[in-house]
Amino acid sequence: MSALSNDSRKRSKKRYAGGHHNKRWKGSRELEIGMQGILITCNMNERKCTAEAFNLLNEYADTLYGPEKLQDNNGSSSEEEADEEDVDVALKKEVAQLKASGAKQERRFQALDSGANNVIFIKTKNLESDKLVHHILSDLHTTKKKKSRVILRMLPVTGTCKAFQDDMVKYLTTFLEPWFKTPNSGTYQIAFKARNSSHNKRDEIIKAIAGLVGKLNPKNKVDLTNPELTIIVEVIKAVCCISVVKDYTLYRKYNVQEVMKEDTPKPDVTTAKTDMNTAEQKEKHDAEETNKEEEKKGDDDNDNNGPQDNKVADKEEVDGE
Repeated sequence: MSALSNDSRKRSKKRYAGGHHNKRWKGSRELEIGMQGILITCNMNERKCTAEAFNLLNEYADTLYGPEKLQDNNGSSSEEEADEEDVDVALKKEVAQLKASGAKQERRFQALDSGANNVIFIKTKNLESDKLVHHILSDLHTTKKKKSRVILRMLPVTGTCKAFQDDMVKYLTTFLEPWFKTPNSGTYQIAFKARNSSHNKRDEIIKAIAGLVGKLNPKNKVDLTNPELTIIVEVIKAVCCISVVKDYTLYRKYNVQEVMKEDTPKPDVTTAKTDMNTAEQKEKHDAEETNKEEEKKGDDDNDNNGPQDNKVADKEEVDGE
């Protein structure tokens, strides 16, 4: 009895252990060099964020690229065809079909372990992640429809390399050419962030990338207010994720929650300037009127005081005599 109870305890611990469950949720695959996809940040709830991300990405991917087509795992051959074939040939054919169907079953969106807390990585296949994310943010910015609760930012990843400065510069030399190499040029800014990585200094990385962009075309200019393009550099552990995006400022740094908020009306600069000029003119006019009144009052006082002073002086002269 004791042996049986010990075996049951071991099976229970192995089956329901929390560590095993967490490992299974995170998955064995992680963000690696050579992948493309989307980095999605959230606030504490990665499981719900992943579910929201799949719903949001599939909704808009269906619009841009059409519904995802999945291959049927079952073999296409019928039983009658199998009976007519030799056993060895049928077996080889079945193995080949299983391998082919397994390869085709890789979905266009796959959730992988990013290597950082509150960040998930969605690997993409057969689509352009930067165009998809821009399309999503553009629609949310226009419609203001709230389609997520825990997703914060969605950052496309169109290139990856080793997270060392020399490797970044070497990789970006070719990667940035479509946007910044002569005859192409534009205003830009660099958005850099490192997670679980301490060997890269932000200022040095930004300076190195800016120098590279300047070499590609001297007409490229930095604009931190409203740039045409933003170079996103996200370092997680030993992987550097890179993309070049448009409308980074307009779409609130690609923050899904912020872009869905109603825009606050900005004051009319022309009206404000006109009102300010009117106020300045009124203030100037009032000051001039005040000065005139004070000058007039001063003249009256001088007229009244003049004769009195003369009388006092005459009296003093008489007394003196």
